[in-house]
Amino acid sequence: MNWNDIFTIDKKPSANEISEYIDNPLWRELTEFIESTYSVKPHIEHSTCSFAPGWNVKYKKGGRSICTLYPNKNYFTCLVCVGRKEIVEVELLLPTLEEYIQELYKSSGSLNGTRWLMIDETNSKILSDTKLLISIRVKNKIQR
Repeated sequence: MNWNDIFTIDKKPSANEISEYIDNPLWRELTEFIESTYSVKPHIEHSTCSFAPGWNVKYKKGGRSICTLYPNKNYFTCLVCVGRKEIVEVELLLPTLEEYIQELYKSSGSLNGTRWLMIDETNSKILSDTKLLISIRVKNKIQR
């Protein structure tokens, strides 16, 4: 059954229900990484965004977004924004990243100097690269 059919706007999922629906060890690995590395808690929020409507999990530090996670059956998508301050560092590292992420980066347009990467977390290499992108984003936020 579809995520949005199970968890309608009136039925907020618990963290455990999200994990059970995704049913992928990469979910726990990323959420534990974010929560322990950056000392943040998840915020389960409902969005009417046309690209990925429904319940999602946001991580913020100092009022700014670290990333947003979108549940799917057996995998999840992680939105990482690469802003002006991160672009140079990310583009230097780009040739070392998973080909999928390289292509995603190249195909994502820039909106006000920011690239919005919707990364489908389907294997450990992609997840490792996502952690790196998050680390670059957070490091640059702290320097502001």
